[in-house]
Amino acid sequence: MTAIAYADGQQIAFDRSKGNCLACHKIEGGESPGNIGPELSNMKQRYPDKSLLRKRIWDETQFNPITVMPPFGKHRILTEDEIDQVVDFIHSL
Repeated sequence: MTAIAYADGQQIAFDRSKGNCLACHKIEGGESPGNIGPELSNMKQRYPDKSLLRKRIWDETQFNPITVMPPFGKHRILTEDEIDQVVDFIHSL
């Protein structure tokens, strides 16, 4: 992953009007994280198959019907390209 792709994914993840991952997750480099969701670290170990991580970001309700995590793809909160960028960033943590 290039430095630009990492920066783009991080920007979307930290943007309160876009991914807003910090509202619920602690992420290295992020300010004022929430604690509703798990800390996003060791992601390559937790998700060796990056496509599973993408599926969870696209629509976590497929795995947990009572989740509070927004279905970023299903509800078109993020574009497919933005989801790919966020997945690349999160997977690198």
